Amino acid sequence: MRTAYSVETVRAAERELMARLPEGALMRRAAASLAATAVRMLDRVYGARVLLLVGGGDNGGDALYAGALLARRGAAVTAVLLSPDRAHPGGLAALRTAGGSAGPAAAVSGRALLADLVLDGITGIGGRGELRPEAAELVARLDARRADATELPVLAVDLPSGVDADTGEVPGAAVRATATATFGAYKPGLLVDPGRQRAGTVRLVDIGLGPHLPLQPELIALQHPDVAGLLPLPSPESDKYRRGVVGVAAGSARYPGAAVLAVGGALRGGAGAVRYAGHAAEGVVAAHPETLVSGGAPREAGRVQSWVVGPGLGTDAEAERAVAQVLEADVPVLVDADGLRFLDPGRVRARRAPTLLTPHAGEAAALLDVAREKVEAERLASVRELARRYGATVLLKGSTTLVASGGRPVRVNPTGTGWLATAGSGDVLAGLAGSLLAAGLDALDAASVGAYLHGLAARLAPQPCTAVEVAAALPSAWQQVRATAGTD
Repeated sequence: MRTAYSVETVRAAERELMARLPEGALMRRAAASLAATAVRMLDRVYGARVLLLVGGGDNGGDALYAGALLARRGAAVTAVLLSPDRAHPGGLAALRTAGGSAGPAAAVSGRALLADLVLDGITGIGGRGELRPEAAELVARLDARRADATELPVLAVDLPSGVDADTGEVPGAAVRATATATFGAYKPGLLVDPGRQRAGTVRLVDIGLGPHLPLQPELIALQHPDVAGLLPLPSPESDKYRRGVVGVAAGSARYPGAAVLAVGGALRGGAGAVRYAGHAAEGVVAAHPETLVSGGAPREAGRVQSWVVGPGLGTDAEAERAVAQVLEADVPVLVDADGLRFLDPGRVRARRAPTLLTPHAGEAAALLDVAREKVEAERLASVRELARRYGATVLLKGSTTLVASGGRPVRVNPTGTGWLATAGSGDVLAGLAGSLLAAGLDALDAASVGAYLHGLAARLAPQPCTAVEVAAALPSAWQQVRATAGTD
């Protein structure tokens, strides 16, 4: 798995490591790896034009030392100093000794931006708020030049300047990197949008921080082996009831397809059986004849090990009663879509069994009584606040799907794809995650594994894909995860 740590934690680990190393050794170690990454991004080093955007912090020093290494190999290296009086003296001297040049940002000509590679060392992981005007203007000029050029790769040093390392928030202008070389540990801002979109391909550079980092990170991104270890698999003694039964209360006269899609996701989630309660029983049985259907209320459907309620349910009094009945059940409950409209924080917090909420940004905004734009700009803070306010596990869907649950590290899903932005895909995810709950996974794992398989299925489905095709590709996603992890 990938683990991300806060700036404070990384800084503390760096201090512990530096206390054991000669002065300047850690920066030179980072610079050497940065230069090696730059070499891989260049067609050739000798004669290549490399532009360094250098701020006054340690990131600027990393860029200068890396530039010196490139200059020694024959690259024409120019450093733009945004704070000339605060530029790292050792790095600046090393660059000039190696034959590179440096000057203030005010003296940068349009010709200087005609580079083969740009290293972004304006701000580091300690940067907060918007970039200073001079830096923001330089970023704008760089963006304009990249719009005109056929290719101008940008390598960010540790983190794209303008991105908040702890949250991924982008309060103003920010560098859009082709790649980011991050030192010692991932930072949350590299894995969470909108910052993730600015980072490009992220390469973790090992500088020896591992032994000095705590066991619990801020953020976790599962990988194939992690997911394979969590998948619920039947044993020889299993029957359909021992594998778990998931109840689905979804669909309405207006949205009958939501029930079909949610049940389809649930049937592919590892539980042994699906009970459906609602007004779309005829359509559900036509599409999925193995479903146990009931046209009555959820409490009349029979015994289940989890419930999924909300997709396409509608907003009338009957829908409200269905949500209330499901919340009264002493089993894990997943609430999605229309079901979220009827939630009361106190009522959810009072439940003894786990509750999993799966809003998109608009639904999360309504639950938090804020603008949708605020949720999209502050995804990490929003999912944490929802989990705190409702005492629930919360899966926040979107460009970066996040899962928060109490004081545990937030999970970020690495398999998301824009192809999931299609009608009904959320219904499939709700059924899938609800089935994983019934099969015995806790809410955090059910949500994380569900999102992972859901995103992977969208990548494996024909593109562009429909929600039905995403559901159909879920078995292939299971097989790929298990095969890659060596569990087949």
